[in-house]
Amino acid sequence: MKTLIINIQELLQVRDASILKVSGAEMAVLPTITNAYLLIEDDLIADFGSMQDLPEDLNPEKCIDADGKIVLPSWCDSHTHIVYAGNREQEFVDRISGLSYEEIANRGGGILNSANKLNETSEEEMYNQSKLRLEEVMRLGTGAVEIKSGYGLTVDGELKMLRVIQKLSQDYPITIKATFLAAHAFPLEYTANRKGYLDLIIDKMLPEIAKNNLADFIDVFCETGYFTVEETEQIMEAGIRFGLTPKIHVNQFNSIGGIQVGIKYNALSVDHLEVMTIEDIEALKNTRTMPVALPSCSFFLGIPYTPAREMIANGLPIALATDFNPGTTPSGNMNFVVSTACIKMKMTPEEAINAATINGAYAMGLSETHGSVAIGKKANLIITKPISSYYQLPYAFGSNLIEVVLIEGEVLI
Repeated sequence: MKTLIINIQELLQVRDASILKVSGAEMAVLPTITNAYLLIEDDLIADFGSMQDLPEDLNPEKCIDADGKIVLPSWCDSHTHIVYAGNREQEFVDRISGLSYEEIANRGGGILNSANKLNETSEEEMYNQSKLRLEEVMRLGTGAVEIKSGYGLTVDGELKMLRVIQKLSQDYPITIKATFLAAHAFPLEYTANRKGYLDLIIDKMLPEIAKNNLADFIDVFCETGYFTVEETEQIMEAGIRFGLTPKIHVNQFNSIGGIQVGIKYNALSVDHLEVMTIEDIEALKNTRTMPVALPSCSFFLGIPYTPAREMIANGLPIALATDFNPGTTPSGNMNFVVSTACIKMKMTPEEAINAATINGAYAMGLSETHGSVAIGKKANLIITKPISSYYQLPYAFGSNLIEVVLIEGEVLI
């Protein structure tokens, strides 16, 4: 099937398919075509260009007039925890009352709270809850998403989460990458036996995950009070042996050497980065590892924001993601993430859009198929409402400026 979009006020993120990410000063460049058309064949971008060059013999089955509207690649959200049970709204009130994230965790809240709820919830019910969140983020313009486990913290719980992620991937057109994150926290029964929990992850969980092809990545929360650098190394090494690519939660509250260990094991991304030292920034230079910022987490918790300006000035790339989860970021709205990156991290609209599209795709290993407008890439697109320019996307942070979302060439209903 052919779908033709015509009279596009501005077509954003037009790149050669060989460009997989942008870094440093390149992040300020967002290639566009004004008064453009774009042709979709089945699920792929087949052609695009200026309206004055529109071929006459396309004969599309569907034509969309985008007069006055912006078209851009759908958002690529490389860090979420969409699969969970229940919520943690009481902890939201506790934080308002003055308790810190660490204090809530120390009294049985946080990740352990979510783990208890998840292990009491059936797989079917967890799927039904999670699919509503997935449908919501798709309507908000997300066309590729990574979803982590990490609220099971038991063999059965982690496998249950990963099966739900797998079923979502099978049932919905959005591209989903799965991440194994049992190293999210230590269950209470293992607080005095940390090695025992590492053995459970490495000897029991990983073989089952590999056998059933349930994950693409392995992740660790490397942070004071959670997993040490040495424990992170053990888990990354094991994940690599089982064919999983490393990622890492790191530098959310402290810089303890987690970035360096992520680089050592060729991690695809290092995520959070609210606390960054000069040594951390220097270590990331000239690596394949993508720094991922999660500004809506900083907004919700009232913690520092990733120092984007300093990182970009040092030639680094940055991706943006939501961290959608029940405790610290109960929102999967990438539009808000882009706005917050501009408002609080002082990223330009061009930098933020690059970070939320091409660099977000890279952080999932998807930039050959997602994240930019290029012939042969997936036809995952956002068509805005009539707006004056793409600057309005981050500027009007409380408005939904999306009129149409296409996933794999199909208009979402």
